[in-house]
Amino acid sequence: MVFKRLMKAMGVGGPSVETVLANANCRPGGQLEGRIQVLGGDHQVDIDHVALGLVTRVEVESGDNDYDTTQEFHRQQVTGAFRLEPGQRYDLPFRFDVPWETPVTELYGQHLHGMTMGLRTELEVARAVDKGDLDAVSVHPLPAQERLLDALLRLGFRFARADVERGHIYGVRQTLPFYQEIEFSPALQYARSINQLEVTFIADAQQMQVVLEVDKRGGVFTEGRDAFGRFTVDHATADRTDWTAELDNWLRQSLTRRGLFS
Repeated sequence: MVFKRLMKAMGVGGPSVETVLANANCRPGGQLEGRIQVLGGDHQVDIDHVALGLVTRVEVESGDNDYDTTQEFHRQQVTGAFRLEPGQRYDLPFRFDVPWETPVTELYGQHLHGMTMGLRTELEVARAVDKGDLDAVSVHPLPAQERLLDALLRLGFRFARADVERGHIYGVRQTLPFYQEIEFSPALQYARSINQLEVTFIADAQQMQVVLEVDKRGGVFTEGRDAFGRFTVDHATADRTDWTAELDNWLRQSLTRRGLFS
């Protein structure tokens, strides 16, 4: 009896949880749907809650000590407290809202190197949190984002990598504690002027703010640093602009003003 109580206290023979996504593909501002299966163990337990959290890998700059960490940035509780009998099964359907500022992980069917994204299931039993399942999630760009990225590729820029950095972009409305940088190697016509081009999208339901930056060492993300600029794109009218010509003209003018292009 003492051994059984000890094993119970250690969580042995407790409930198990599995999350099944109807579709692991989504877009910012969309939803993930599925169900959570909770199966009772060999003893009765009181479940405090079942919750879902969207997590990604974030780079943190802390003086000379840079490191990566896994950060949860959106959370929804699926159910409140309930009692789970031995061997009992609960099926919990859910719809999980994906924030508009969620980083993109896929482009044209290819995974963006450097990106990770997952939906984590949390089961809390008697004040002991079990992180449970972690399911990979693929986030595809919004149509407006896709048009701008496609324009850069048409200009000859080559995708290098993407990452997520903790912090806020100076002068940009932002709700999440981090931002994504999608990095490109320069197109041939800019190769003598640009070492690297970085694109950041900060979207909401109506529009997205776009930040273009040259060279990661001289970014827009702190006050006083140089940047090509930022502009706003409405989702509803993004397809009315020739972004290939627009970005080409804008980059040439910006580089010329800074004496970097002739």
